[in-house]
This record gives sequence, C-alpha cells and structure tokens, in this order.
Amino acid sequence: MVGDSKKSGEMTTGQVVPVLVPLPVPGPYSYAVPEGMDVTPGAIVQVPVGPRQVPGLVWDADENAGVIDPAKLRPITQAFDCPPIDATMRRFIDWVAAWTLTPPGLVARMVLRVPAAFDPEPWVPALQPMPETKPERLTPTRKRVFEMIEDNPGAWTKSGLAHAAGVSISVIDGLVKAGTFKPVVLPPPAVVPDPDTGRKRPELSGDQAEAAETLRHAVGTDCYSATLIDGVTGSGKTEVYFEAVAAALDKGKQALILLPEIALTATFLERFHDRFGARPAEWHSDMAPKMREKVWRQVAEGRVRVVAGARSALFLPFRDLGLIVIDEEHDQAYKQDERVFYNARDMAVVRAHLGDLPIVLASATPSIESRVNAEAGRYGVVRLASRFGEAAMPDLRTIDMRKHPPARGGFLSPVLLKAVGQAIERGEQALLFLNRRGYAPLTLCRVCGHRFQCPNCSAWLVEHRFRQQMQCHHCGHAEKVPEACPQCGTLDHLAACGPGVERLVEEVVQHFPDARTVMLSSDMPGGAKRLRLELDAIAKGEADIVIGTQLVAKGHHFPKMTVVGVVDADIGLTNGDPRAAERTFQLLHQVTGRAGRTGEKSLGLIQTYQPEHPVMAALVSGDRERFYEREIGERQRAGLPPFGRLAALIISGEDKAETEKYARSLRAAAPRSDDIDVLGPAEAPLALIRGRYRYRLLIHGDRKSDIQAYIRSVLSAGPKARGSLRVQVDVDPQSFL
Repeated sequence: MVGDSKKSGEMTTGQVVPVLVPLPVPGPYSYAVPEGMDVTPGAIVQVPVGPRQVPGLVWDADENAGVIDPAKLRPITQAFDCPPIDATMRRFIDWVAAWTLTPPGLVARMVLRVPAAFDPEPWVPALQPMPETKPERLTPTRKRVFEMIEDNPGAWTKSGLAHAAGVSISVIDGLVKAGTFKPVVLPPPAVVPDPDTGRKRPELSGDQAEAAETLRHAVGTDCYSATLIDGVTGSGKTEVYFEAVAAALDKGKQALILLPEIALTATFLERFHDRFGARPAEWHSDMAPKMREKVWRQVAEGRVRVVAGARSALFLPFRDLGLIVIDEEHDQAYKQDERVFYNARDMAVVRAHLGDLPIVLASATPSIESRVNAEAGRYGVVRLASRFGEAAMPDLRTIDMRKHPPARGGFLSPVLLKAVGQAIERGEQALLFLNRRGYAPLTLCRVCGHRFQCPNCSAWLVEHRFRQQMQCHHCGHAEKVPEACPQCGTLDHLAACGPGVERLVEEVVQHFPDARTVMLSSDMPGGAKRLRLELDAIAKGEADIVIGTQLVAKGHHFPKMTVVGVVDADIGLTNGDPRAAERTFQLLHQVTGRAGRTGEKSLGLIQTYQPEHPVMAALVSGDRERFYEREIGERQRAGLPPFGRLAALIISGEDKAETEKYARSLRAAAPRSDDIDVLGPAEAPLALIRGRYRYRLLIHGDRKSDIQAYIRSVLSAGPKARGSLRVQVDVDPQSFL
C-alpha cells in the first residue's frame, strides 16, 4: 500500500520500505528512506500520516509489490534508537490480525503502546568518590558519608548516598564543592533485580517433582510444546511451574507468566520473591506510565528476565523469550472484548508455536478446550491429584433452599449461618461468595412499579448504598439514590430487590455483630492497592468473615479459612450461555477450594434451588471427570467449540430501526454454505449499551470451516456501514450478552 505522496523532486534516495502504522489500516504504507538512515524489518520509526507524525514498524517487504519511485513518497522522519521487533513478533502480529479479522495496524498498536520508551532511558547523574581529596573540616555528618563510601565504594546518586548515610542533600552538596566527589553518570537502574534460580529450591512432593522434571525437560528441548498442569486447588501448581521458569532463566532466556488479575495477586508476587529473591516485573493497567515505559524498554533490551502480567503482556517485545506460562488458563478474563477481540490464552499458544518455545497452562479446573487438546495429544498433561502436604479437600455439600430457606428479608440459610458461627467460635475464618457487586441488582417503587434503568443501556441500575449511588456496570452511568420515586413522587417506597455483597454485609453484621467482617469487591474505594492490603490482612487472620465477589476465587491463599459458603450458586446457570455449566463449575470449584488449604478440616456449603443439577452433583460428589465427560459429550453432539467453530458479528448503531435493517441486509448477503450456518439477526441480550442498539449474527461452522474467509465474504458482499453503524467481529466469542 502506498503512503501519502509528496511533491516530485523533494526526496532523493533509492530505498523504499513498507511501514505498518498503529491505525485501522489494512496493511503497511510505503515510505522512502532518507540518505544516511539505515533501517531493517522490525525497526521502530516515526513517519508522517497526513498532518500527523506517528510511530510505525518497518515491515517485511512484499516480493509481489511493484516498483515504486522513492521520489513520489514521503520520507521516514526518524529511526528510533530501539531494539527492533523480531521476526517472530512480526509474524505474530500478522497471525492475530488474520485470525481476529482486525486491521494489522491495530494489532501493532498493542506492541507500540508506549512511544516514550522508544528512545533510550537517560543515564542517571551520580557522584564518584575521590578518596585522595578530603575536606579540611570533617563534621559528624560528613564522617558518616565517608564511612558509607568506605564500606560501599563506587558511584552513588546524590539522593541515594544521602539516604544511606542518613544526612541531608546539603551535606553531599558541600562535599561536592569541596572536591570530594566528581560527577559521573550511571546506566539506568533495572526495574527489578535479576532472579536467583538457586536461591530457595522448594521441597517438592513426589507428584510435584515428577511434574517439574517434565516441564524442565520441555524447556530444555528448545522447541515448541504445550503442557497442561491439571492440579486440584492447593496442589502446588505454582511451585511446579516456577521450576520451568528457573530452567528457562538458567538457559539465559526470558519468561512470561500471564495471570488473569495481576493487580490483585500480591500473594503470587510474594511467592515469586520467596522462590527467586526478587519480584518479576509487573505489566497491567494499574501501572504508572513511567514504570510502563521502563518495563517495555528493559524487556526489549533483555534486562527484564521475567514478566508477570495481564493479557496485554503477550504483546511485549521480548528479546529472547524462552517460556510462556498461563496461570488459571480457564479464566474468562483472558478474553478481550474491545477494539481487538482476542483470547490471550489461545494467542499465547500461537505465540509459543511461532517462536518454537514451550508453553505451560495451569488450572484446577481446565477449560473444555484444553481438556480436549490434552486428550487428543495436542497438549502434554501432568496431574497433581492431591493437595500439598496431604491437606484434605473441603467437604462439599449443597443446601437445598427449598427445604432450608433464609429468614424473611434475608439471603443466608440457617444451615450456612450455623456453620459460619461455629467457625468463628473456633477462631477460624469463613468466606461468603456472591458474584454481584453493590447492594442490590434492582431497585423498584412499591407503589407504581417503576424500575430504575440506565438511560444508556438495557440494564438495571445497581444500588451502591455505601456510596449512596445507583450505577450502571456497563457504561458507568451513575446517579444519586433518590428519596422519592421519579415517576409517581412517592416518598420512602423504594425497594431493593435481590442481594449484592453490600447487602450481605448488612445481614452478616446483624447475625454476628462482634465479628470482624471484610468485604472484597473490584469496585470498592481505594482500588487495587486497598484490595492488596485487605487480602494481606485476611491472610494474616485479621478478619473473621470475608464477603466477596469473583475476585476471591483468583488463587488466594487464606490459611485460616475453613468454611466457604456460596450464596447464590444458580446465578450463572440461567443466562443461555453455552459455556454456562462449565463456567459455573469452574467458579464454584475455585471458590470452595479456598477452604482448608493448610490441612484444617474444612467445609464448603452451596446454596441452590437446583441441587440435582449436574454441576452441583459433580461438585458435591467430587467426580469432576464425570462432569467433564458429560460436558464434552454435549459440546461434541452440538458441534460447539472445540468440536465446531463460532463467530459473532455485533452490529450496533444509534438508531434501532436502522441498525436492525442493516443487520438483516448483512444476513441476506451471507452466501450459502454446506458447512457454515448463519443464525439471526437477533437483539443482543443487552440490546442497548452506551446509547447504541445492538444486534447479533452468530456464525456456526464445522471444526475445519474457514470462518474467517466466510466472514470476509459476508462483509464484502453486504452494504458498507455508514453513519453511526459499526460492525464488530468476535471470533470464538466467550460472552453472548
């Protein structure tokens, strides 16, 4: 593709290169290389696009492209002093773009997201001691400085030396004026120290040692392999894959560990530090911009050896990546549902395959896709069937809410309340899990029936009583809780319907007024920093009852937790999602697995109106193999992933009738196919989000169907989206809302 032309004669050089810019364009633009500039594929450059200057990647030349006169092209403005993006990452960008049907420029944008890191980090001003030059007057504070540099010779930063010696900056300034130091510069410090692979090798059980040896062998082969660690909660999966990380580091390679909720996993970071004597570099959305720049640059230079990050860390420019680990590989948080729709778990497998390196996937409740891949031999598998230290799994029971209902106005069964009370009496902890934020999911007027709905979305406003707000969890709209009904004007007749975690806190305090109760929710004030502090306090036993949403199921280790209660186990089984049973099983298994991890006798109680449901029966019986067998069989009979292929076209617009009409025209343009069906269009379950009406086309094909080519033909044959209309393509959708 040819970029913006410039006036003939303004540019004279013989080289033309393609440059991929981080914009929604279908391919690279051609640019002229100025005389004296040397660029190769993967180089990061700055180029003009229209009136703007944007970063870009010098791309691999297309052998079929025609000859272009450099004099007709605009020149590259600048070549950054930055390690180039290697050929594996360039192939990965192309692969992700082709699979997700996303313009490759938008995928490249995820790699080029920190332009301030393209220039080298500045060297740090420092002071070099001059031992032969001592000041005539040696005060006590100056003496402390000299004692410090005698014990630790070498260059110091001014602030570092002042802090270490316990003196003020002015003392150091005085010594500089006296000629005791000379100014020098130091290379920029590493964001994290290098991990020490031999620092604290763990004592592994027989199963763990065997699994670790399997992973070390995979790392040592220097070729692609995928291994699933299928281990029960508390079995030590983390310690096992740490041995694979150590093996990669010993070979001089870098390692990437993906986690579903990096901002909340302080426990993981501490465990890594205990094993290696240093934390990994973090990569997630809560990082300060300056730290993001440092991590990106030092990953590219190879100075950062291990990164632990959220899904976007997959697009960091590793210099010599030797291992990828996907922890909690089943977690839905690995799917991105905006701009570029991709599943980081699946794309990580592709990244490992393209780079010819091993990947490890770990979970106590593997996804159906990973289980099928393991059974088919595409993944190796190591199993950890028992908890570390022979700690027993919790005793799981259902509470039939039809037989043991809560008191009027309450949501906790007497059976669950009794178990919580007994745990507190023993000095132990109890966890109550409800995957609903806020106080109540719906508020209505008892007089006229008015329901509080988001003005921008087809969703109810969730009351957050602690903040005195009603909020939409889809677009963020918030309004103050009114005193009167806005429709009929009646005072004091608004009713909160259903429980959220805030409402559970209220109920728990009524039953256990002397207990130390902590609520954990992703939208609590204070953000991730406060959540880390709360999780640390719980782990130290500084809480009696913990009430939390889904984030409490993310692999946390609570030593004193012996009772776990699931308040509404049926909540995920009623939304029509083909993965509903799998997700409910995984979530409840993970939540109840928080109990008894240190060997104490423990109990998991599951409140349900469907105790006979296969998910509940599998959890209580402990026969998860039967559940997997049943679920895999149903998927196979229905031709659903991984035995078939799904893709969704989400059509949205500001006018409902226009949006529906356009969706129907796309459906009419879909060609007939023997192995691909098109369903819809139908209103999405959440038909209105952020003021945009939404319709869905679901495309279902055989496992070997080329769904991407089919979608391209639909979009090519259909009318072009104009005005406010927009079409989003979601290959392998995880959400059906």
